[in-house]
Amino acid sequence: MGRLITLDEFILKSQNRFPGAKGDLSQLLRDISLACKLISKEVNRAGLARILGAAGGSNVHGEAVKKLDLIANDLLIGTLSRSGTVCMIVSEENEAVVRLPRTSATYIVFMDPLDGSSNTDVNGSIGTIFSIYQRRTHPADEPGDADLLRTGREQVAAGYVLYGTDTKLLYTTGLGVSEFTLEPGIGEFFLAQEEVRIPRRGPVYSANEGNRLDWPAPLQDFWRHSLDMQPRSSRYIGSMVSDVHRTLHIGGLFLYPESTGNPRGKLRLMYEANPMAFLVEQAGGGATDGTIPILDVTADAIHDRCPVYLGSPDDMASLMSALRTR
Repeated sequence: MGRLITLDEFILKSQNRFPGAKGDLSQLLRDISLACKLISKEVNRAGLARILGAAGGSNVHGEAVKKLDLIANDLLIGTLSRSGTVCMIVSEENEAVVRLPRTSATYIVFMDPLDGSSNTDVNGSIGTIFSIYQRRTHPADEPGDADLLRTGREQVAAGYVLYGTDTKLLYTTGLGVSEFTLEPGIGEFFLAQEEVRIPRRGPVYSANEGNRLDWPAPLQDFWRHSLDMQPRSSRYIGSMVSDVHRTLHIGGLFLYPESTGNPRGKLRLMYEANPMAFLVEQAGGGATDGTIPILDVTADAIHDRCPVYLGSPDDMASLMSALRTR
């Protein structure tokens, strides 16, 4: 067995590949990892600490807020507020942009603090998703909408943390996808896989089939005919992090399409679809809104929604061929 490499070591080594890098992005990635270690600890003690269940009220999307949602949100915002590298945060749990005192800071973070939190009460796996942009405006100016409403191609880094049997962190800065596993005894993330690659095809599909009759007709036809020609296993956890993590490792398709009830899709573009699309593309897969690559979609608002189709390259090619008949 080779020498174990910590996340901090890996980030610093990667930083050295960019001459002139000041280390702000490296510091930000380490700050996010610290917050996620704290979230992992809270998740693992949630039952005994009686922090499961609903907190009361709903978020900007009309979804019931769980106690762990608020804890994760506060931990991330608190950690990023002290980092000195972030000027604005957009969170699923906050209707408005969180503007930090360090207005000259370089980065903006979009995040879903606790994806799949409805799974917490049944001990299901959940996650944190993050997306990082470098500001466009001059550091002497107040950051604004020009820094926020961007395409996913402009992300400088993105990733997620999966809280399951292990706590996993995967991230990309545009140079492939790296995976780390948390060793809880000493509180360190260690490199598990330096270059995650999605298989060209996969045996599994992941979608909420309870909505299938409300999907676009070409997608319903593809679903029926594809399964007749190539039987697949259905696996759907209801946490995007968990379902995409499986798709990255064993291949296949993850879908959350538009429907009659959600004509613009249900997943949020800036802090769910964009970071996951960035990761999947960097791992060799594809990600689309059904018409164009997700990373080419321009946001009109910070909480915009977007249909999501992502997965193995050959499976995505077959799917896109079917969707073009619309």
